[in-house]
Amino acid sequence: MQKLTGKVAFVTGGASGIGLGLAEAFGGQGMSVMIADIDETALAAALAHLRQRGISADGVICNVARRADVEAAAQRTLARFGKVHLVCNNAGVPVGGPFGKVPSGDWTWVLDVNLLGVVHGVETFVPLIEAHGEGGWIVNTSSMAGMMSPPTMEPYCATKSAVVAMSEGWSVQLAARSIGVSVLCPGVVQSRIDEGYGRRPPEYGAAPTPGPRPAKTLSMVQEGIPALAVGERVVEAVKDGELYIFTHPEYRAPVEARFRRILAAFDKAAESPAIKTLAPRDLPYFARAE
Repeated sequence: MQKLTGKVAFVTGGASGIGLGLAEAFGGQGMSVMIADIDETALAAALAHLRQRGISADGVICNVARRADVEAAAQRTLARFGKVHLVCNNAGVPVGGPFGKVPSGDWTWVLDVNLLGVVHGVETFVPLIEAHGEGGWIVNTSSMAGMMSPPTMEPYCATKSAVVAMSEGWSVQLAARSIGVSVLCPGVVQSRIDEGYGRRPPEYGAAPTPGPRPAKTLSMVQEGIPALAVGERVVEAVKDGELYIFTHPEYRAPVEARFRRILAAFDKAAESPAIKTLAPRDLPYFARAE
């Protein structure tokens, strides 16, 4: 997707952090931008920020966990800008905890937002992009947590791994419809993600009592890379047609270590007495290298 000027972007979680960085970066390319967020106050502030920079922007309140909200936001975008060319399914929440200590409501919340929120965005907007016949692009925000799973982050990592897997499959399916797909896997970014519980809807049960932000967490978020740099990296990747978008090259070593463990497990299978004596098998179509 080389030409961005004059086109329209839709960004969920667009009122702060990575979402706002995406909106500003794509707006800086001459795109009109609709930002969607669950936080009305933050949304108003983000719109003021974008408009001060000369970006054509509007906003809509949207809980991505609700398909009806996403569909309504899509129609609002069409009414305002006429078309949508690029969709950033970026909204996400942080959930984690020791084994057995994560409340069931938290599991439901993180699945609804981080996983189904992406599904709702893709399934809602793909037909709208197809309808205008000009092609388009989908950017789904995962995380480095989609490439590795640190202890106590399993709920978050499960959803982010799912976003990687869905994006890989959709990239093949949607190419035939002139729609590209990228999956964004950032490391730590300056954002408000650690404040997520403050925006947790009541239908997921009682949230933990908010306490002071842990100094370690606060320091980590403050020391993350700027969100606008992430947005600019995504602009580069969309123009270059990249499937995987990384922003933190320093994470290469732990990801490579994980891949080495996986490849070693294949070596074990190849030498397994239970497996090596079986008749040769054709590789299933879905596993064949492109």
